[in-house]
Amino acid sequence: MKKIVVMGSTGSIGTQTLDIVRSHRDELSVMALTACSSVDLIEKQAREFSPRIVAMYDPKSAGELSDRLSDTDIKVLGGMEGLIEAAAMEEADTVVTAMVGMIGIRPTIAAIEAGHDIALANKETLVCAGHIIMPLAKKNGVSIYPVDSEHSAIFQSLDSEDHADVERIILTASGGPFRKCSYEELESMTAADALKHPNWNMGAKITVDSATLVNKGLEVMEACHLFGVGLDDIEVVIHPQSIIHSAVMFHDGAIMAQMGSPDMKLPIQYALFYPRRPYLATKRVDLIELGSLTFERPDPEKFKGFKYAYEAARCGGIMPTVFNAANERAVALFLEGKIGFTDIARLIRHAMDSVPEVSDPDVECILDAADAAIAAVDKMCENPGEKN
Repeated sequence: MKKIVVMGSTGSIGTQTLDIVRSHRDELSVMALTACSSVDLIEKQAREFSPRIVAMYDPKSAGELSDRLSDTDIKVLGGMEGLIEAAAMEEADTVVTAMVGMIGIRPTIAAIEAGHDIALANKETLVCAGHIIMPLAKKNGVSIYPVDSEHSAIFQSLDSEDHADVERIILTASGGPFRKCSYEELESMTAADALKHPNWNMGAKITVDSATLVNKGLEVMEACHLFGVGLDDIEVVIHPQSIIHSAVMFHDGAIMAQMGSPDMKLPIQYALFYPRRPYLATKRVDLIELGSLTFERPDPEKFKGFKYAYEAARCGGIMPTVFNAANERAVALFLEGKIGFTDIARLIRHAMDSVPEVSDPDVECILDAADAAIAAVDKMCENPGEKN
C-alpha cells in the first residue's frame, strides 16, 4: 500500500489524482489532503478518503473546516505551517504537489527533507527554486516524478536510456486556442475565449498560460532542471493534435516519443506507480482514425510571454521568479476582466525591467522577488498610461 499526500486536492490535478485512488484503493492510501480555501469540496474528499490530516492554506477556511469535521478524527491544520506539516508527515511515501503557484515551494522542500518521493505538478517549484530543489532531492535520495504531460513524456522517453546520449529534447505544445490568431486579434480576446482550450481539461490559470504560451516557457525552464540540459538543448514544437506529448532525440538521430490521448490521468498514474503501468480507462489512440500529425514553430513575436520566458531563463538567478510571479498576478487580473489578453505579456515585461537581478537566490530572496514582481504589476495597473 503506497501512502500519498495530495497537495492541492481540490484543483484539476488533485481531483484527477483522487480519481486514480478510487480505481486503485487496494494499492493507494491517502494520508493527507491540502487546499487553499475550497471548504465544501475538501470536506467531501476528507469524508470519502479519511486522511489523517487536512490542511487549508487560508486560516479562516481551516477554522470552518475544523468545525465541519469535528465529528471525525481528522486533524485540521491551517496556514503555511499546516501545509508543511502535511507534506512532511512521517507516514507518507509520495507527495503529489498539485498546488498552483509559489506556495508549493516550502511544502515541497519539507517533503524532500522528510525523505518523501515527489510527484511534481507544481512547476513553479522548479522554475523559481530548481537550483535548490534538485540538489536537495539528490542529497536526500528522493525521486522526483514529473506529472506535467510533457515532462512525463520526456521522462518516459529517457527511461533506461543513457542521458549522455541525448542530443536535444523536443517539447511539444498544442498552441492553445489562439494558435491561428493575429496579434491584433489577440488584443480583443477575453477570458472566456482563452479558457476554450482545444484539447486539454485544465484549471483556469494553466489554461490561460497555454493560450499565451507562457506555460511552455515555464516548462522549458522546468525541463532544464529536471533533466540537466541547457536551454539551447530544448526545442519547442507546436503540435495541435496533442498526441505526441514530447520526445527526445539522441546522438544517433533516433527519436523516442511518448504518444497517447490528451488525458492528465496518464502522467499522474505513471508518477504514482512508476515503473509499473496498471490499467487506465482512457481513450485509446487509433492511428488510422488519426490520419496525420502536424507540427509548427512557435511565434515568439506574437506570443511575447513565450519570448520573455526564454529571456528570464537565460538571465537566471531571480529572473525566472520575477517572470513567474508577474505572470501569476497578470493572469489573475485578466481572469477578473481588469486587463486585456496582451496586457499579460506587457506586465511581465515591466516586472522584469523593474526588479533588480540576484544571481543565486535562497528561498527568502525568491519569495521577496515574487512580492516585488507582483507590486510592480499592481503599480503599472494603477497607472495604465505607463504600459509599453
